[in-house]
Amino acid sequence: MMSKENHAANGKGHKVLHPNGSGHIRLHLDITDPDLLAAISRRGEPKRSQFALEAMKVGVIAFRQAQGQVDSYQIRDAGEQVIRDLTDALERHRRDTAQQIGDCIKQYFDPKSGLFTQRVRSLVGQGSEAGELERLIRSQVEGDGSLMARTLAAHVGDQSPLMRVLDPQSNGGLIALLTQATETTLAEQRERILREFSLDNGDSALARLVSELQRNHGDVGKALEDRIGSVIGEFSLDRHDSALSLLVGRVESAHRQISNEFSLDSEGSALARMKRELLDVIDGQQKANAEFQMEVLRSLTAMTARKEEAQRSTRHGLVFEDAVAGFVSARLAEGDVADRTGNTTGKIRNSKKGDMVIQLGPETAAPGARIVVEAKEDQSYTLQKALAEIAEARKNRSAGVGVFVFSQRTAPQDGLEPLARYGDDVVVVWDAEDPTTYAYLVAALSVARALSVQGAQGGGTLGVDVDGLEKAIREVERQAGGLDDITKSAQAIDSHVSKILDKARIVRNGLERQTGVLDEKVVALRTEA
Repeated sequence: MMSKENHAANGKGHKVLHPNGSGHIRLHLDITDPDLLAAISRRGEPKRSQFALEAMKVGVIAFRQAQGQVDSYQIRDAGEQVIRDLTDALERHRRDTAQQIGDCIKQYFDPKSGLFTQRVRSLVGQGSEAGELERLIRSQVEGDGSLMARTLAAHVGDQSPLMRVLDPQSNGGLIALLTQATETTLAEQRERILREFSLDNGDSALARLVSELQRNHGDVGKALEDRIGSVIGEFSLDRHDSALSLLVGRVESAHRQISNEFSLDSEGSALARMKRELLDVIDGQQKANAEFQMEVLRSLTAMTARKEEAQRSTRHGLVFEDAVAGFVSARLAEGDVADRTGNTTGKIRNSKKGDMVIQLGPETAAPGARIVVEAKEDQSYTLQKALAEIAEARKNRSAGVGVFVFSQRTAPQDGLEPLARYGDDVVVVWDAEDPTTYAYLVAALSVARALSVQGAQGGGTLGVDVDGLEKAIREVERQAGGLDDITKSAQAIDSHVSKILDKARIVRNGLERQTGVLDEKVVALRTEA
């Protein structure tokens, strides 16, 4: 405590400030703190006030520094609030944009009323609602009025240029032209031969022979004339047995034979045989065309019948089950074992629930943990029925986690996500013929493995690792929903396809990254174990 003299001198304390900021304050302080009393008591009266002033100055400086730190906290809180507000605004803008894009995409690619779907149906329709492609093919190959039939008739029919050329009654046909050419050639040859043996023509061979004989031998007498007459007689057409008559007869016989070969009146002529062969070829082509048309129609009918029968029969579900089993078996982790159990009973009497059981390997964080897989391609299955069946399958196969695989063709259309977790069960929609759905089933298997490991480690005993595992599972479900929306959009619209597919690729990569996080968490859990 300060001395009585100082107390009397200080009084109540007051403050005096000058305009330039200078001034003084008198304070009366009652000090009861032991530390302060000990520190001030150690100093004499002349230095005690100076020490108190210096201690107050140090305290004021400390207060100022503390006040600056509080202001920085307030600035940081205000900045975080601005960031949260900006994040909310961006999220609302993202949802509005996604809604607008979804509405635009649905207009074109809605499975029931989309413009693209209607256009595809109008192209590939069958049966009573035949599409444009089927009508076009039938118009080209079916019936006597088809383009193929008209083309064949135009080239090899009765009124075709080929048949007009082969027609023996046609003045411009092949027979008439051959006949005319043969007769002209024979007439020219006959005239030429006659001119060579005519004495009226001074340049003929016979005239030159006679002139040469007369010039060289003179008049050889009656014998020579008789001899010449005999020679001339051999080249006379008046005698039937002359050499010239025989030659002409042979030429005419050859002419008749050639004419007969090119006559359709004779069944054995070369032209008649060629016509029969051409008609046989044409008939064979027409029969082959008709058989081809019937075969095409039979094939189309059989394909349609097989497809409808497969959709109606129970065998179609078995095909889907085999496809799921093959896909899962090909993507097992190292050391895991998968068994087909759909044809054997389990723990529940007379129950065959559970198509496939996956047992985690001994090197995992949950060795021996069992995952049951149930695959269904049945339109009667709702989400509630599927969850009930996979729950029974887990009990029947002594499994801790279940995976129920819906066929994309028969999955419920209302309220079903492509990948969702319901407690210890994972529900996924998959199609063996659609590669875009492969990531869903791969992610579902990763989530099931993570749930098995989490269950084997006793829930939350692993602390942060389990929390990260849970976050990764949630992120996989969220990314799967985004991938489903974007994939439908990419399949439903032609414009902006590249942008939508890029977005789908980004989301798919995110899904794969989260699947990788699941695998890393499983490895971390295995290490902790």
